[in-house]
Amino acid sequence: MERKVFNLGDIVQMKKQHPCGTNEMEIIRMGMDIRIKCVGCKHSVLIPRAKFEKSMKKVLRSNPDATAHE
Repeated sequence: MERKVFNLGDIVQMKKQHPCGTNEMEIIRMGMDIRIKCVGCKHSVLIPRAKFEKSMKKVLRSNPDATAHE
């Protein structure tokens, strides 16, 4: 199975909705754990990378600044 590609600042779609009703999250920190922030209510959550990769559906909008540095 192919690894999902995502960068800092990307807006991603998750499989399950946040309690506020949206399933769009922004990646605000990356490492062994990933911190994501809800686009709707701005609540942030820190989750392990493996769990994040399993629960992420797709990247909706890429951060243009992150791709310029590569």
